Amino acid sequence: MDSNLFCGQLVRLSAINPATDAEAFARWEVDSEYMRQLDSGPHLPHPIKKIKEGIEKEQQEDPNTVAFSVRTLADDKLIGFVAFDGINWQHGDTFVAIGIGDPAYRGNGYGTDAMCVMLRYGFMELNLQRIQLDAFSYNERAIKSYLKAGFVLEGQQRGTLLRNGRRWDFVYMGVLREEWLAMHNEP
Repeated sequence: MDSNLFCGQLVRLSAINPATDAEAFARWEVDSEYMRQLDSGPHLPHPIKKIKEGIEKEQQEDPNTVAFSVRTLADDKLIGFVAFDGINWQHGDTFVAIGIGDPAYRGNGYGTDAMCVMLRYGFMELNLQRIQLDAFSYNERAIKSYLKAGFVLEGQQRGTLLRNGRRWDFVYMGVLREEWLAMHNEP
């Protein structure tokens, strides 16, 4: 069993601090590449104050959301976030979202490591049965990362997303507790 539930090989998960983390989140929101990998809606940056208020409200009012900042182990640098959203406590399932906002840390295993830590937290600490996500078919790097973390392709919704005059699919992926446990040799 791992000695620290919130640490991986490259990153650690920590509480999101609205006072300090909102500035980085706002900086990432002006990065079109980041936002187009993260959200299907129109790209619309928000002011720091609004981001801070949103974080505070979510932390105070939503028992079905668990969110963390992603920080490097090497120098404790804030590089992204990961969150369970819409936890269904009765059935033990949830959606997971992740974003590596700092471009210097994309494509280098930090997102995969953060997702692995979050899955361990979800299955071993929250006792979830199923964790799912969706991705855009053009985000091949993320899809490879999710497969590496243990997710299985469950389906596609064709032609759902319009970006730059081209239609893209939504890709649906999930991982079950027993699959994850078998992958990690856990009882």
